[in-house]
Amino acid sequence: MKQSPTDDLRAGECINQLESALIRGHLDRRDFIRLAVATGLSLSSASAMAQQGTAIAATQNYNLRNLKRQYDYIVVGAGSAGSVVARRLAENPAVEVLLLEAGGTDDVPAVLEPGLWPTNIRSERDWGYTAKANPALLGRALILPMGKVVGGGSSINVMAWVRGHKHDFDLWARESGDPKWGYAHILDIYKRIENWQGPADPAHRGQGGLLWVQPAKDPNPIAPAMVEAAKSVGIPAFADHNGVMNEGAGGCAIANTRIKDGRRRNIPSDYLYPILHQPNITVLTGADVRRVIMEKTTATGVEFGWQDKLHTVEAAKEIILSAGAINSPKILMLSGIGDSTKLKQAGVVPVHHLPGVGENFQDHILLAGCVWEYKTPLPPKNNAAECTFFWKSDPSLPTPDLQPFQIEVPYASEVTGKQYAVPQAGWTIAPGLVRPKSRGRIVLTSADPRDAVEIESGFLTHPDDVKALVRGVELCRDIGNAAPLREFAAREVMPGPLKSSELETFVRNAAGTYFHETCTCKMGRDEMAVVDGSLKVRGIERLRIADGSIMPEITTGNTMAPCVIIGERAAELIKSS
Repeated sequence: MKQSPTDDLRAGECINQLESALIRGHLDRRDFIRLAVATGLSLSSASAMAQQGTAIAATQNYNLRNLKRQYDYIVVGAGSAGSVVARRLAENPAVEVLLLEAGGTDDVPAVLEPGLWPTNIRSERDWGYTAKANPALLGRALILPMGKVVGGGSSINVMAWVRGHKHDFDLWARESGDPKWGYAHILDIYKRIENWQGPADPAHRGQGGLLWVQPAKDPNPIAPAMVEAAKSVGIPAFADHNGVMNEGAGGCAIANTRIKDGRRRNIPSDYLYPILHQPNITVLTGADVRRVIMEKTTATGVEFGWQDKLHTVEAAKEIILSAGAINSPKILMLSGIGDSTKLKQAGVVPVHHLPGVGENFQDHILLAGCVWEYKTPLPPKNNAAECTFFWKSDPSLPTPDLQPFQIEVPYASEVTGKQYAVPQAGWTIAPGLVRPKSRGRIVLTSADPRDAVEIESGFLTHPDDVKALVRGVELCRDIGNAAPLREFAAREVMPGPLKSSELETFVRNAAGTYFHETCTCKMGRDEMAVVDGSLKVRGIERLRIADGSIMPEITTGNTMAPCVIIGERAAELIKSS
């Protein structure tokens, strides 16, 4: 009997799970072949996959048992940028790459199954950061999840693939003085690395690259209804929010996702795992980097904790920090690189004065949220966030500053959840601010790497951010109450028609973040820049940073895709140096 498309999908999911278990050493070759053939894979294909997976397990086990004192390149952090850098450098068989990751395996249901992504927050796969209580948030202290797992943020996020606006990259080019950070070159990279599954658009999208990207498959009916509702209030509809839409004034579309055959595709799954059979790359998990070892102003190696011992490894060529916008500046400061006065106050001996380290902290604000009760409950699909739009809070702005997301469950903060009778069966349009003017900082509290840094978020301290979010709430209410969504709504739950001062209070009580921590080691040429256009730490030899911390300003939209670009650009720059 002929298989249905649903049967094919289930078989594909089974093969993906078996392959994942084989690569990570949780299934032996013989059992893999037997189970893969049982799901419908040919014996020859199953044997080829088994050979590859067995080679990966054997190579990595050998490398871990025989750690070397020196590698050509050391990459710190196996996240959305670090996995890319490590992959690209290891493509040269003449160099040896060590990739250090503080977290553990990504082979767990909470990572692999898209609908379970919220269970990663505050789990062992999250660094567990919390910002200081903020008067601009009426004394609230926001959590700031960051991935502590192979894949970093790409293993715990909502799987949205959002490239960023043309304006973002052209600004990076101006700040760095390097035109290859500009949109034209960045677009070429995106087209080269993507395997786009949506409508053909050769001018903007690529096919056949490493990265699987598709519009949310068979979305919940409220997602296309939101596209129509947005159109009814003047926001144009697009087939793809990463095409021409991200070059202009905005629009609404079904979201791009990193989901294949019902499973999350984190960045290592496409970049890292396919090359782990190579003997020239070693991935060490549970390796918590404490500091960069310095000889005067030259980086020579790293010190890290692993298996309850302190280890040091040297880098013959370069060290690349890809530890994220909180941990990368922390490692720099613990290594004596930062504002000399502040380092001394924390008990660290300064090596190089670089006052911008830890400054310029930014994140996208996401309100929780504008909520409606379902008329007839519908289950969430894919990542439970399948529709988004970009728009301007003020028509005079040069680029969109709002990015609300539709969330297919009720979404309330710890404050608004108590103020409103939030039903179990509901849906949300969460107002998002993606061009914030507020700035914060990361502050080192002591010379002990085990002590947490202090995060002064600065969220909503700039009045324009509050003004923009008030407009965002008004816009989301207009869309949620528009005719195309009425068939899904029994009632509006929150916030309702609040007056101006009440609405500002709602914004401060509902504010959370997109978990897009960035900009703390910014790229540029002014005195507060930490890296130059080549991502080299200014004044330091053989040390670069490649992660979201190098953004001069945060990109317009979710930050996973731009972090992949940062990894690609870092590899280009290293190979050309």
